[in-house]
Amino acid sequence: MPQDTTPQSFIAHIQQTLVKNWNENAFTDYKGETLRFCDVARRIAKLHIGMQTAGLQRGDKVAICGRNSANWAVAFFATLSYGCIVVPIQCEFQPEQIHNIVNHSESRFLFVGDGVARDIDFEAMPHLGGIAHLPDLTIRNTRSEKLTYVHQHLNQLFGERYPARFGREDVVYRPEVSPEELAIINYTSGTTGFSKGVMIPYRALWSNLMFTLQSFGEHVHPGDAILSTLPMAHTYGMTCEMIFGFLQGCHIHFLVRQPAPSLVMEAAARIRPAILIAVPLVIEKIVRKHVYQRLDSHRARYLLQLPLIKNRVKTRIVQWIRDQFGGNIYQIMTGGAPMNQEIEQFLMSIGFPITSGYGTTETSPMITYSDWTDHVLGSCGTVVPNMELALFTRHGQIVHAGERGCENFEGEVISRGLNVMLGYYKNPDATREVIDEDGWFHTGDLGSFSPDGHLFIKGRIKNMLLGANGQNIYPEEIEDKLNSMPVVGESLVLQDGEHLIALVYPDPDDVQQIPLSQEEVAMVMEQNRTQLNAQLPSYCRLKEIRLHDSEFAKTAKKSIKRYLYKA
Repeated sequence: MPQDTTPQSFIAHIQQTLVKNWNENAFTDYKGETLRFCDVARRIAKLHIGMQTAGLQRGDKVAICGRNSANWAVAFFATLSYGCIVVPIQCEFQPEQIHNIVNHSESRFLFVGDGVARDIDFEAMPHLGGIAHLPDLTIRNTRSEKLTYVHQHLNQLFGERYPARFGREDVVYRPEVSPEELAIINYTSGTTGFSKGVMIPYRALWSNLMFTLQSFGEHVHPGDAILSTLPMAHTYGMTCEMIFGFLQGCHIHFLVRQPAPSLVMEAAARIRPAILIAVPLVIEKIVRKHVYQRLDSHRARYLLQLPLIKNRVKTRIVQWIRDQFGGNIYQIMTGGAPMNQEIEQFLMSIGFPITSGYGTTETSPMITYSDWTDHVLGSCGTVVPNMELALFTRHGQIVHAGERGCENFEGEVISRGLNVMLGYYKNPDATREVIDEDGWFHTGDLGSFSPDGHLFIKGRIKNMLLGANGQNIYPEEIEDKLNSMPVVGESLVLQDGEHLIALVYPDPDDVQQIPLSQEEVAMVMEQNRTQLNAQLPSYCRLKEIRLHDSEFAKTAKKSIKRYLYKA
């Protein structure tokens, strides 16, 4: 574990891990290329030459948009170690949303993956000096003669800078960053008018790194394998898989495509990870499809009822599940959405190492976590180091986690400490809405505590929905698009199990003027649904539009009373 104990040392950790683990494997694209730490250092050095030649300055923004990959991580660490600010963008966003984020952040450069590169429009992003292709890190578009020169002469420039050879002694990153300096702008949304760029400072990166090193470092050692299943454009995957794994000297394997449960199991069995971090849906599907089927026999159920041998049966079941994930796993950690209680209870009843964490993009991300040996059913864990945790009750009282009698209260989950963002980029009004005068970040989640401070999330106070794979879904964005479509008077997007549905009150004037029968209105709505889904990321798409026969009930401010329709 690195010995530095100050937030200023975060970039030094990048330098130290490269030098210390020089000849060890660092990144692998699953069934593809492997980079050693020395290879990563060399690619970072080449990117630094390109950034310098192109005139990038400290504090400039560099956006990254693509599926998880070794070069995504290289671009990320190269940007930070050069002194620029990283702007991660979800690759599922539509081109217009990507353009919005690049323009709103005033990014000077953009790294893109294959799928993104085909769809975006360079001319729609006037601030960009150039675009690089993530798979090979080559320049694809440029407005700069200097970037064109770099593209054509990079190997020559690298050779001139390092004429003998490139070695450990050449890995020297000079940016002196302060704890409050901006490191990352992570957008929670991609649509103009809804964009919130979360400003994450270096103190938050350092604090989350210290948490992961203290919590996982005892069980996940340098050289161990880590399977990256979470999108690195989200702070959860970025922090707990990529940053921790790289700076701990681990070998990170990137799936490079959607983490379907079957692919996760295949990859885990092959690479034998020391820890697995995933959204609950992946684990739930694996348990239902593989574990439950194996136990669904009269003999298995009978053996689990026998007091003298049921513990041995449970031990064998746990070992069999471990073997399905490669046999080397310390624990599985979920987050981003609540775990199915039935499956969580089953795994805990047999002694399988399952646990959960909780956080937000605004806390970059961690607020609570417990090791599986301290995990409580339905809980998200206890408060992490460098953070305070409390409930803000409806009476305005602040109840701290673990204080006497805290289990008797319910309220909005609030937190403050080193992990909390600087605010929303270019949006001080939105910042003031969530961070109060005393520095408490208001999560918008309703929660409660156990006597010892374990946090239990009761539900969402805000309107934000969580997709099945943990993505943030903002219904207002979908409604905004839907309300502009034919025959739609007003709409309400809700979650129905794993799917999204929309309630629509048809515009009565349109219906009467055309006129339209009930069946024809339904046909129009189905056409609207198809067209709307084509504009949205896959996790935001509607499964169904249901007709509503009257206007929605509203507040005095004419906002729909959403809580009336959630059932």
